[in-house]
Amino acid sequence: MTILLAPMEGLLDFTLRDILTRAGGIDRCVSEFIRVTGTLLPERVFYRVVPELYNGGRTPAGVPVRGQLMGSDVVCLAENAGRLGELGTTGVDLNFGCPAKVVNRHGGGAALLADPDLLHRIVGAVRRAVPSAVPVSAKMRLGIDDSSRAIECALAIQEAGADELVVHGRTKADGYRPPARWHCIGEIRAAVRVPVVANGEIWNVADAEACRRESGCDDLMLGRGMVAYPGLARAIADPTRPPLAWAALMPLMAAFWQLVCAKIEPRAQAGRLKQWLNYLRRHYPEAGEAYLRLRAINDPAALALGLFGSTPDLHYAHQSATSTWRGETP
Repeated sequence: MTILLAPMEGLLDFTLRDILTRAGGIDRCVSEFIRVTGTLLPERVFYRVVPELYNGGRTPAGVPVRGQLMGSDVVCLAENAGRLGELGTTGVDLNFGCPAKVVNRHGGGAALLADPDLLHRIVGAVRRAVPSAVPVSAKMRLGIDDSSRAIECALAIQEAGADELVVHGRTKADGYRPPARWHCIGEIRAAVRVPVVANGEIWNVADAEACRRESGCDDLMLGRGMVAYPGLARAIADPTRPPLAWAALMPLMAAFWQLVCAKIEPRAQAGRLKQWLNYLRRHYPEAGEAYLRLRAINDPAALALGLFGSTPDLHYAHQSATSTWRGETP
């Protein structure tokens, strides 16, 4: 079984990828999307979204990260995939699943599921643009309003040369409303030859077992469930392991805060910590108490004092982040 960490715009950026891969159990990550809109992007854009490129395409814990591209221009996507390959990515992933309206209005993400021929041309062009040793994968939803063309889309992606397909068990119209239809992922898995990874609504070990059973997939992708419980991947991989306690999570949260203080603009720092606390409330009562106590605080120093009992050592944070992430500041 391979467990992937999902790309989630505005949440699972390089800071949280770093921390969650330290927690253990994650075998591979996919970055947030790099938007491609008609031009060959400068290298700094790739490094900003995927600073792991400074580290051989891996997080500090050694977990490989595939850069994800999103767009609808076949030629431009291929050119940018080639650039990403030159920078040493461990793989190129294509976004055919984002349900955001602003993305779909410009012909990106899940909107592409209306045109299997375009999917085929995009994947084929990207596959030709990167070395054969660099895997090309894609992530799709079941469709736009229904799943009637899901298999057609999956076959188009496969026949164009994709090495792997991640399927989120909901349509664009579903957004993130439960349930995820894992059995529909199973229908796609049965129709294609490439490996299929199941994604959607996996919050605990029981969900993971049910998803694998209903989808027939060995491999899983975790998103919000991993953010809410950073011990989820290792619990799925080995259910006999003791759960990740709040006390054991606190050093990881402190490391996250140090990285945020060093690499995220000051006005967004408090929001990033409270955003994670809000997810953690689902699993940890202590996180719920902390979130309610701190949610009105926006000063980073006061927030750190309230959660960790001390203000952050910004010099140490800068030195730690610099040693972790080589090269220019993202």
